[in-house]
Amino acid sequence: MVSKVIIATMELSTYVQKGLQYLADPVQFSNKSFHSFIVAAFESLFSAPSDVTPLEHRDLKHIDLTLLKHCQAAATACILEAGKHNTDKATLSTCLEDCRFDVDRIEMFYTEYQKNKTKLETLLSGIGRCPPHVNEVSWRLEYQIKNCNIHKADQPAYLVALNVENSKEQCVEDIAFSCTMEQLQDLVGKLKDAAKSLERASQL
Repeated sequence: MVSKVIIATMELSTYVQKGLQYLADPVQFSNKSFHSFIVAAFESLFSAPSDVTPLEHRDLKHIDLTLLKHCQAAATACILEAGKHNTDKATLSTCLEDCRFDVDRIEMFYTEYQKNKTKLETLLSGIGRCPPHVNEVSWRLEYQIKNCNIHKADQPAYLVALNVENSKEQCVEDIAFSCTMEQLQDLVGKLKDAAKSLERASQL
């Protein structure tokens, strides 16, 4: 089971905590490298994909790429979590202290957070509606004797109905579709792959 730390309204996974701890380590990041990383991490949230990211910053070329990727994911998660809850300085400072940030690095992080807070709020408010989640799945098997052109078909098909709910819009609807046995097997295989990927991600 993945452990989490909850500080006031901020919730950070173990993976994110570990990435922030790497970022707090002066052996991994000097103060200059840390400052360059934090500035680039905030800028990457608001810039085009083609712009420079923390992974490409000239002041960070000496740092292992795998470590940089971990730290960027962790910093991004922390920034978005802070913005989502409109976190104040005391709460953010406590969270970063728990991840071994010293006073200077907390101040650098908070300074960039304050500088970019308006853009962060705009970014978060522009995120689309929450995707619906599935409440129930039902299905039935039908056997098609003739198709729409009155030709003999002799083909089984599955009618699948998904009952989905959008919690943000507080609405429930049914999504129905028909598929062959091969199409249903393909769908089930892809859902199993997605479930395995989600399980692996939750164990990081």
